[in-house]
Amino acid sequence: MESKRWVIPDIHGCKRTLQNLIDQQIKPSRWDELIFLGDYIDRGPDSKGVLDYIIRLQQQDFNIRLLMGNHEEYCIKAWEEDKNKKRFLGFSFKTKTQKMWEIHGGKETLESFGADFASEIPEKYIHWMRQLKMYIETDRFVLVHAGLNFKIEDPLTDSFAMLWTKEFQVIPEKIRNKKVIHGHTPVDLEFMHHVMQSEQYHFIDLDNGVYMLNRAGYGNLVAYELNTGKYLVQPNLDF
Repeated sequence: MESKRWVIPDIHGCKRTLQNLIDQQIKPSRWDELIFLGDYIDRGPDSKGVLDYIIRLQQQDFNIRLLMGNHEEYCIKAWEEDKNKKRFLGFSFKTKTQKMWEIHGGKETLESFGADFASEIPEKYIHWMRQLKMYIETDRFVLVHAGLNFKIEDPLTDSFAMLWTKEFQVIPEKIRNKKVIHGHTPVDLEFMHHVMQSEQYHFIDLDNGVYMLNRAGYGNLVAYELNTGKYLVQPNLDF
């Protein structure tokens, strides 16, 4: 039996949702591949739980491949800046980066670690985040968190775009005529289904805004299987 290759986008601290998707729906064997597109943390209630769950899968020798998202980059920067800050008269204060990170979901991540300051997150998690890849290339796809910059000669050299870009026009010739699979920018399920079923698109956006429960067509975690084009939808269980 052919092994499966499941792609899972932005989880955003929704550990129960992720665990149900993998344990109850995907039910991976050790031969199957689980590819994560980044943004494991922020916004949802249990970012630490998400990281612990994925790390446990790695320790159990599941075939895991991991990309970095912009939220991990934010967390690393906040942690490093907090570690290196000068204390004033023995008092601690929140750095500029941490304040900005908290506005974009870092507040919930810190709460999941029982931390007030970014540097209180245990270093093993930061080390794990630093190991995350920027993109994965397969025979038919380029997988990336946000997208690619096709305005330059080699789109696979712009790591900022890989983490942050919101709009891009795929030029297939620049990536060996492969299709881009990404997350980062939430789209509704109807559009996602349409793109998956159509050959005319050179991308598939898998981010359904798992934390966006107040919008029709959003609020689910999706898993896409690269070999068959089949996809699974897991409604949010965390809120």
